[in-house]
Amino acid sequence: MPLTRTLDDATVVITGASSGIGAATAYALARRGADVVLAARSEDALRRVAAHCRELGGRALVVPTDVTDAEAVRQLAAQAAAEFGRIDAWINNAAVGVVGLFDEIPVAEFRRVLTVNLLGTVHGTKAALPWLDAAGGGVVVNNASVLAEAAMPYQSAYNAAKHGIRGLSDTVRQELRVTGRGHISVCTVLPATIDTPFFRHAANHTGQELVPPPPVYPPEVVAETIVRLLRRPRREAYAGGAARLLGLQWRLAPALAERVLGWYTARTQFGPGVRLDSTGNVFRPDAAGEQTGGWHGRRRQLVRMTAAFGLAAAGTAVGTMAAMNRRARADR
Repeated sequence: MPLTRTLDDATVVITGASSGIGAATAYALARRGADVVLAARSEDALRRVAAHCRELGGRALVVPTDVTDAEAVRQLAAQAAAEFGRIDAWINNAAVGVVGLFDEIPVAEFRRVLTVNLLGTVHGTKAALPWLDAAGGGVVVNNASVLAEAAMPYQSAYNAAKHGIRGLSDTVRQELRVTGRGHISVCTVLPATIDTPFFRHAANHTGQELVPPPPVYPPEVVAETIVRLLRRPRREAYAGGAARLLGLQWRLAPALAERVLGWYTARTQFGPGVRLDSTGNVFRPDAAGEQTGGWHGRRRQLVRMTAAFGLAAAGTAVGTMAAMNRRARADR
């Protein structure tokens, strides 16, 4: 079920709103007149995002929140409802990352990524559901990444958390339906590689500079996908053509896609620079209200790389059909 109100009369809570996709989504909603409630750890960054939201025509409330704290997230919901009278939509977007070989990532950092990304989504969804029910319906959008469907090397904690978010969304959606609460929609968005500060802020144990594997899409692509989901909910939506093609490859021939993506990303997610071990923003906030990460040069590869993904997907489909035909002939 879509929002029960138009966007210019809706209240939307956004976690991870201090930069990247969260900030871009706040701006997209503010342009449409929505009231946005901005949550993240960095209060100064949130205030910068809020100021721009107001310039765009929306009202904005800043609520500094660590999504790993369930009580703090409940208070976030209560403050949003107290300020604007209700909650119509909730966007679980907060995320951190750690990059490195699985057996070299410190357990504390692995646990923290799961706690922020997965349990943060759990806390947000639990806090949102009663208020959405009280409002007569609403939408939860969980930002899960295409890595909720596929996987890439050096990102084990992030992959695990995002796969968990997708499974959580599916289960909650089923439970709402079978308990007569179908007026609340749960949507999962699966973005491709997005130009955000994430790649500069992730904990890094590889000794190399982390860069986004192309093709790289601007954060507005995800923001507009989220806006569409609020207006017309779907169980899942890709953001960026490469995500859709990668999902297709993964479903058609998962073993082949796993090998190809592993080979590709192992060669494209590291730059020439040397980096000392760092915990990044896993334990401490460092957002500055930036919407993008400055990866514009890698965006230029978007058309060429998307075409390559398309050719690979087509080849995968042909190969899969050929294998199926061979098995069918052998069975006869």
